[in-house]
Amino acid sequence: MRSTDTASMLPADQTRTPADMAVSANTILHALREAIVTTLAAIATLACAVAIAPGPGPAVLAVVLCLSLSRSQLDRDLRGRVEAAIALPIVGVVAVGVGRLLHHAPWLGASAFVAGMFLSIWLRRFGPMARRAGSLIALPFVVLLTTPHIRAAPESAIPAPLIPVLIALLALLWVGLLHALARRVRLLAPVLVAEGRPLSTPAHASSLRPMASTRMAIQMAVALSVSFAVGYAFFAERWAWIVLTAFIVNSGNRGRLDVAYKSVLRVLGAAAGTLIALTFALHAGSHDGTTVGLILAAVFLGVWLRPLGYAWWALFATLALALLQGFAGSSATGILWPRLEEIVIGATIGVVSAWLVLPVRSTTVLRRRIADALATISDAVDPATPARMPADVAAAIASVEQMAPAYRASRQVTRGFRNPQPADWIDALVACRDSAIALIEQGEAPGPVRRAVAAARKSMREPGEILQALQDLRRSLAG
Repeated sequence: MRSTDTASMLPADQTRTPADMAVSANTILHALREAIVTTLAAIATLACAVAIAPGPGPAVLAVVLCLSLSRSQLDRDLRGRVEAAIALPIVGVVAVGVGRLLHHAPWLGASAFVAGMFLSIWLRRFGPMARRAGSLIALPFVVLLTTPHIRAAPESAIPAPLIPVLIALLALLWVGLLHALARRVRLLAPVLVAEGRPLSTPAHASSLRPMASTRMAIQMAVALSVSFAVGYAFFAERWAWIVLTAFIVNSGNRGRLDVAYKSVLRVLGAAAGTLIALTFALHAGSHDGTTVGLILAAVFLGVWLRPLGYAWWALFATLALALLQGFAGSSATGILWPRLEEIVIGATIGVVSAWLVLPVRSTTVLRRRIADALATISDAVDPATPARMPADVAAAIASVEQMAPAYRASRQVTRGFRNPQPADWIDALVACRDSAIALIEQGEAPGPVRRAVAAARKSMREPGEILQALQDLRRSLAG
């Protein structure tokens, strides 16, 4: 074990150990397995979609739904699968109706779209079940922005409005089936459950007024409204990419810094994806077999490399969607540069909305999550706690670690100009994870550890004391 005193004197980004590197390797390996399962689900659903309704629209829908369902993890337990199977057809029918309005009555469709997305985020305030319902509501609406208008084939016995619903159920079936099979054969880790429920971040009463979920819903509604207005006014045939980008950078909003960080990565990744797609368009030709293979390869690489940085996902998602558009008959060289312009406009709208409309400070979100994680550790090391769940501690710290990329990038830019650095708080807390879990698994924690946890919780009121308190906790746990 390394000397904790020496480690505590180093900058947080220089304290990586072999254990940290092993965690990174495990993350990449897990992402590789996820990518394999997701790609197989996409292939299976794509084959079914082409058999049911030949054409580019159902093919695009099949791939996008598989990616979204795999990412949202709505299928990870029996309850989630049942809820999705019941709700997806209902929400899908509504989304199809909104899609028709967008096609035939654009402004009315835009209003319905904004209302649906506002509702999906606002519902988060009512707990985990409402959060899952919001995810189900949002999924088909987002898919509308990436899927060409679906028309029934003349020989098809399935009405066009029912095709998206059927494909959604097929995507849920294949994603759920292959994920369950992968967990059964231990290709994927089993779903962690604490006290009979899937792990989630700790619930707490928001100190913001209006509360964070309401603020994010209003920010999203404003961003989408402005995006529709700009798109309809200046990009009549290509408005969807402005709206889609504004949605992407504001979704899962963890504060202003997070939105700005995702916007930069979205633009950079899309620019790289555009250059690669243009290269393929110039050299690969328009062979359907080659295009399908490249699309699936882009999907696989995007899912695999996403944990390493959002820019990788933006790059390969842009590439895949560009190739899908080419598969649908559009000219890649004619749409890619204008699309990059629309992505920049959508990202700008998203950032302005997050920073000016009821803004949420990222440090406020981070301190709340660190406080929740410390509360979870405190409960786990309390001798009065009847059942100690190390998995709860891991989940709470993982919730904090989700905010690390944006803050680590900010640390590189503001080093020497900003003190304290919130990224150091994250690194110090993450360094406590293995020791805390090992101690909880061994049994009762000694008094000095409990006192160090209590001191770290008190330090959350004073930003200047947080880092030192977390470093003291790390030394106490390691000792």
